[in-house]
Amino acid sequence: MGRISVVGLGPGDLEQLPMGVYRLLKSDQPVYLRTKLHPAVSELEEEGFEFHSFDAVYENNGQFEGVYETISKELLELANNQDIIYAVPGHPMVAEKSVQLLLASKQGIEINIKGGKSFLDDLFQAVQIDPIEGFQLVDALDLKKDELELGQHIIIMQVFNQYIASDVKLILTEKYPDDHVVAFVHAAGSKTEEVEWLPLVEIDRMQGVHNLTSMYIPPLARDDQTKSFQTAQYYIDLITGETGDSWIKKQTHESLIPYLKEETAEFIEAIEKEDDINMVEELGDILMQVLYHTNLGERSGYFSLEEVLETLNKKLRRRHPHVFDEVEAASIEEVEILWQKIKSEEMRRKE
Repeated sequence: MGRISVVGLGPGDLEQLPMGVYRLLKSDQPVYLRTKLHPAVSELEEEGFEFHSFDAVYENNGQFEGVYETISKELLELANNQDIIYAVPGHPMVAEKSVQLLLASKQGIEINIKGGKSFLDDLFQAVQIDPIEGFQLVDALDLKKDELELGQHIIIMQVFNQYIASDVKLILTEKYPDDHVVAFVHAAGSKTEEVEWLPLVEIDRMQGVHNLTSMYIPPLARDDQTKSFQTAQYYIDLITGETGDSWIKKQTHESLIPYLKEETAEFIEAIEKEDDINMVEELGDILMQVLYHTNLGERSGYFSLEEVLETLNKKLRRRHPHVFDEVEAASIEEVEILWQKIKSEEMRRKE
């Protein structure tokens, strides 16, 4: 069996390519590129380097997961009888799904990671931030609003066309204000590097987005994180803390019962009136009562919000095996039978 040497081409021009990688590319081993769409590749071709690329795989496959699986499979087949080089943009271990798939299914073939320069250093410099403050690196193709850390610097990679930029905008505007200023960073660290700042609401109109484009989202101040559950918890902790509200600090679970009943009744009334605006407000009031009670539990040492969440999440997972596991329950009747079985098991465990 052969060997696969995985190298990184860096984020931009040929001058950023490590000398060790350059020498390896000059060897007699065949070189396979994930994509030829990279500044260093065109410069290497001008010097007479020859490559094979997997760009055709992108064109023939509609799903990125399928692309990376195809690439890793073909590389392993090629390495059965020879040593080969696989070159990727940036660093092989930074946001390279095809490399992760190679390492997971190497089938006895030796895989050596030779390194390369990540795009992150140049991006940090381009937008002038210090990563020690905390940052989150996310893939535009797998962006989830509830996983965003609004108080951290966020870097979104793979924003390579306007369609993706539009999808990113729809997700971000659920968490950030429309006028939050963000940056598009094009070809960070290269001779053609460009940084463009604009309000979040306008990012789907950005021209010139390409495969070397990333987005930078600056952190929000705590008082601007109004759509965050963590902000509510933070405020509750301050309100009930040493310098907080003197009235709430004197309350007990028992003394708060009337308020929980009142807020629940007001929510029910809003449902009956089909009043969506009041439903939002009353649900917030109920959540406030829940947070007061979990805070009381934590201050008294009996239980915490984390324990409440753990109990809830385990229950959600346990009670829906037909969603999470390979359990058949297609009809409402089948779900009801399954539910009764699970409920009986829960009652038995409590006895």
